[in-house]
Amino acid sequence: MIPDPRRTARRRTARRLRTLLVPVVAALGLLGPPAPLPASAGPLPRPPAPRPPTAAEARTDALLRHARRDPRLLRDFFRRLPKGGDLHHHLWGAVTTEYLVRLAGDDGLCVDPSTMTAVPPPCGPGTRPAADARADASFRTALVRAWSMQDLPPGRNGHDHFFGTFGRFAEVASRHPGELLAEVAEKAAAGNQSYLETMVTPVPGAARELADDVGWDADLRRLYGRLTVGGRLDGLVAAARREADDADAGFRTAARCGTGRPGAACRLTVRRISQVARGDSPVRVFTQLALAMRLAERDARFVAVNLVQPEDEAGALAHYRLHMRMLRYLRGVHPRAHVTLHAGELWPGLAGPEHLAFHIREAVTVAGAERIGHGVGLVHEDDWRATARTMAAREVAVEVAFTSNAQILGVLGDDHPFATYRAHGVPVVLATDDPGVSRTDLGHEYQYAATAHGLSYPELKDLARASLEYAFLPGRSLWRGNPTAGGYRPVPACAGLHPTGGRPLPGPCRRLLATSPKAAVQWRQEAAFAAFERTARTGR
Repeated sequence: MIPDPRRTARRRTARRLRTLLVPVVAALGLLGPPAPLPASAGPLPRPPAPRPPTAAEARTDALLRHARRDPRLLRDFFRRLPKGGDLHHHLWGAVTTEYLVRLAGDDGLCVDPSTMTAVPPPCGPGTRPAADARADASFRTALVRAWSMQDLPPGRNGHDHFFGTFGRFAEVASRHPGELLAEVAEKAAAGNQSYLETMVTPVPGAARELADDVGWDADLRRLYGRLTVGGRLDGLVAAARREADDADAGFRTAARCGTGRPGAACRLTVRRISQVARGDSPVRVFTQLALAMRLAERDARFVAVNLVQPEDEAGALAHYRLHMRMLRYLRGVHPRAHVTLHAGELWPGLAGPEHLAFHIREAVTVAGAERIGHGVGLVHEDDWRATARTMAAREVAVEVAFTSNAQILGVLGDDHPFATYRAHGVPVVLATDDPGVSRTDLGHEYQYAATAHGLSYPELKDLARASLEYAFLPGRSLWRGNPTAGGYRPVPACAGLHPTGGRPLPGPCRRLLATSPKAAVQWRQEAAFAAFERTARTGR
């Protein structure tokens, strides 16, 4: 039996809440070594036994062991590692802060120095031009610190500062959806990432206007009918698609797609997840959820819905169960729309025991979530082992963002349920959350997993494979069965074939790759792994 870490975690709660941000995170943008467990904690849950490596994987694992002795080599290893997809990623929070500052200056925006918030021009008394940051290094540094987690002092409330950043740069980000996507996609592709699901908020103003006009009705079926009568919800869907068209045009221009010098961003496969502000009124939340799920069934660029904003906010806590019922109803109406949910982004002290007890469970069993974002509060839930078993049986993946969890919740090292999920056979994918705000990237998340949890190269490789296996791309998988439980074994059509073999693929495998976007991206990832492993054979 796996020991219950709940008691040990609660003993450390007061210490964690005194310092929500670990100093080394703020100073370096990297997580520090894991906090040691007291002797009373007992043994940690055992992760699954590593699978036998191939000869190429063994050589690459030896290269990783060598790189662990040199921080420069280690960082380079994880920069070049093929990392598959980032499945938990907020577009606004992913953009580098320096790029936002530059855009603010280019747009002629102003900054309110009392709050460091970007505001529209003209710059009247009590504001200063954002363009001043070009020549004034102190002003530029102050903006970067206000709009990100850069240099957050030890002991400062990381949770509140993190969530406060978005309102400060919202005026900038809202003006440049295409350019923002191009910037983050370029960096992702340069970091050997092949897929991205990023969260955006489709037509928020129009959605709020429709919701307020319709008004709340506790009968969800009747409320949905009022939203759809006269094609009103379809009108929102059409507006959201036009908005995405404009953003895509801006993306192609910024990334130089279709020119003689296309950027790396043009190679990245990108899909959108519609995010819904859980702190809004019930009718607005329901309207945005309905829009998101209808949009996911009408436009292949949109694949899923997610609830965002602090899970511990009073309104989010008060309406959590209502939101789960909303999703259960809408899943019946829109069965082809995917659902991934922020759930369990909680820790004792942020929410009372009555809220810590059920969020992940109800996201899975009531809302039917196919992935869980963060899931940090797992062991504080009632009958959490049953929830973990359910997630494993249903292949509900958990999206783990180590840096974000350290900065917002103060949870890292052995407190983090990463090993617990793996021990129970729950699929795990690594993600960045808001890498621009957090000053991190996907390579750092893999490096932390390897360092803090002692993962080998084959284990890291399977984590990267999981990021595509549990992505919301359509089509059959390259892998058979449940790969988390049974290993990553190719389906019979492609069994025994090598992605860089140089020979034409037989018909069944060729047809699978031609008809399944998921299998095609997975096949390209296997080719990237083969190329990466050749560097170990050559000693580079």
